Amino acid sequence: MVDEEQGSPAAAVFDALGSEYEKAFASSAAHRASLEWLLARLAPGSKVLDVGSGTGRPTAAVLAAAGHRVLGVDVSPVMVEIAARQVPEAEFRCADVRRIALEDGAYDAVCVYFALLQMPRAEQSDLVRRLARALRPGGLLVLATVPLDVEEFDGVFMGQPVRVTSFAAEDVIALVRGAGLTVESEQSVMFTPTHPDAMPEPQLFLHCRRAETEPGD
Repeated sequence: MVDEEQGSPAAAVFDALGSEYEKAFASSAAHRASLEWLLARLAPGSKVLDVGSGTGRPTAAVLAAAGHRVLGVDVSPVMVEIAARQVPEAEFRCADVRRIALEDGAYDAVCVYFALLQMPRAEQSDLVRRLARALRPGGLLVLATVPLDVEEFDGVFMGQPVRVTSFAAEDVIALVRGAGLTVESEQSVMFTPTHPDAMPEPQLFLHCRRAETEPGD
């Protein structure tokens, strides 16, 4: 399924990278461990939103193989085409998640693996709040990012020019807590993508839960 959202800077980067991105991050033990954390807590047939779903591997592929209903959203039409081919048992949509409707309480889990880094801080904050509301009570959110205190930093990622905005680790944690989520576990690692132009990068994985009841209930 393709929306009109094409031509954004993020789409251009990931259109160019295509399957090279998957190959570069395939060795991430922390990403696999994060998915195992999620799988251990999901009820059978859970509904999962994968934000920035890329090539569909590993996130959508692992979750769909376990019998969960996965919707992947990515701004890159090239990535969506690859994902739909590689993980036919999941659904993928080419769209900017900032501009799609998210029904409150619609998902059992939301995955946000490195999907925020090319958004301004205000948009990152707004999106995390919207994603938290899209979880059912007791639902799970897993988020991974590069925890650096940078705003609109012009750099190079795997040979592609990128403009990166992020938060320091403590501010990312404050962000998800401010959205009404409890951080149940976190992992910080250094990871070097398998690519000749890649550099080592810090990565933060947060595993969070929406409260079973809202304050005042």
